[in-house]
Amino acid sequence: MDLNLLTALDALLEENSVQAAADRLHLSAPALSRALTRIRRSTGDDILVRTGRTMTPTPRAVAMRDEVRALVQRANELLGPAQELDLAALRRTFTVQGHDALIGALYPALLTQAAVEAPGLNLRFLPEPAVDTPDLARGHVDLEVGATVPASPEISHETVGHDRLVAVFRAGHPLEEDFTLERFAAASHVIVSRRGRLRDGLDELLAERGLERRVVAALPTAALALQAAAHSDTVVVVARHLCARTRDDLGLRTRDLDLDLPAAPVVLAWHSRYDTDPEHTWLRGHCRTALAEALAQ
Repeated sequence: MDLNLLTALDALLEENSVQAAADRLHLSAPALSRALTRIRRSTGDDILVRTGRTMTPTPRAVAMRDEVRALVQRANELLGPAQELDLAALRRTFTVQGHDALIGALYPALLTQAAVEAPGLNLRFLPEPAVDTPDLARGHVDLEVGATVPASPEISHETVGHDRLVAVFRAGHPLEEDFTLERFAAASHVIVSRRGRLRDGLDELLAERGLERRVVAALPTAALALQAAAHSDTVVVVARHLCARTRDDLGLRTRDLDLDLPAAPVVLAWHSRYDTDPEHTWLRGHCRTALAEALAQ
C-alpha cells in the first residue's frame, strides 16, 4: 500500500476534479489520473465518476471523505515540525534516576517549576540501581543523573559541572581541632557505595602516602552516610556542594583533603530518541539549571 495515495485521494475528494487536484498537489494531470486508477483498483470503487464536464463522488467516496481528511491531517502533524510546547496542557510522567545527592539537589527546584509551568506533569524519582541497567535504552527511565559518562553511542549526555570531595564529621569530633591527613586516615570511616564496596579510589591515594584507613561500613546513599557521621565518630567523604544542604542541617563539619582527588563530574544522560523532544528538552533545561545552582553554592 502506497500511503501517498491518501494524499491524492484527499485532494480528489476535495476538488472533485483531476486537474484541480493535480494543481493543488503540484503534479501533472496524467500523474494524478494514474493515482486515481490505483485508488480505484485498491478500493474496488470508482471514487469519482464523470457527469458531463464535472466529476461526482460515489457514495463510498462520500462516506470516506472525512476519515481520509483526518488521516492526512494526522500524518502531516506526525511528520511535520514539532508544535510549540504547551506546558499548561502537558500530561506526562517523567522518570528521573540517579545518585541520591544529585536527586536531592535538583528535585525541590524541579517540583517548584513543574507546579508553576506544567501542573499536569508527574515526576517519578528513582535511586541508582545496585548494578548498571539498560533502563534508558528500554525507555524505563527518561533521565539519569550521575557521575559516569555513558559509553553507548545511543545515549546522549551533558556534563553540567564538577564537585569536589571533602571529609565530613560531627561537631566536636577530635578532627575538628586538629585535622591532618594522618589523623583523618586513622579515624573510622563509612563509605558511600551502591554496590557495598569497602574500598574506592581514595584508598589508593592514601596508600601512595603510606596511609591506610579502616572502613567500618558501606552505605548505599550519601544521606545515610551523613546521618552515620552525625551520630558517631565516623568520617565520610562526600561532594562538597551537592551534599551541603544535608550536611548543614545536621551541623556537620567539613575539611579539605590534601590529596590529588579529581573533581567528580555531574552528568545528565538520556536516550537520543529524546534529543529533539520539546517536553524532554524542558525537563533537561530545568535539571541543568537546578544542578548548576547547587554546584555554585
